[in-house]
Amino acid sequence: MKENISWIFELTLPTGNHIRLKELMVELVESSMNEPGTLSYEWTLNEDNTVCHIHERYADSESAIVHLQTFTEKFAARLLALGAATGFVVYGNPSAPLKEALEGFSGTYMAPIGGFTR
Repeated sequence: MKENISWIFELTLPTGNHIRLKELMVELVESSMNEPGTLSYEWTLNEDNTVCHIHERYADSESAIVHLQTFTEKFAARLLALGAATGFVVYGNPSAPLKEALEGFSGTYMAPIGGFTR
């Protein structure tokens, strides 16, 4: 738990954009599966397909930075063309370089205070 970094990114979509979102999701999931430090990468939609949550979990800050570099280069503009970023919550103890890489997302940081991970 000490080194893992995770976040939930929320994207609010105009009606109908969920179809294009699902197409882009396939590309993003395939890309992320090749990143050894990416532990979890799950996408969910609400009932009316207007809010998407992307839950991501990384082995450490370095792994998250690797993912962000690929995401920024290949996917960010296309994803943000589909909807508005309306929430971003980061869990764990991100390194200073990771916080710097996440600056543009205006995230809320939640530091661990207890619990466990299996």
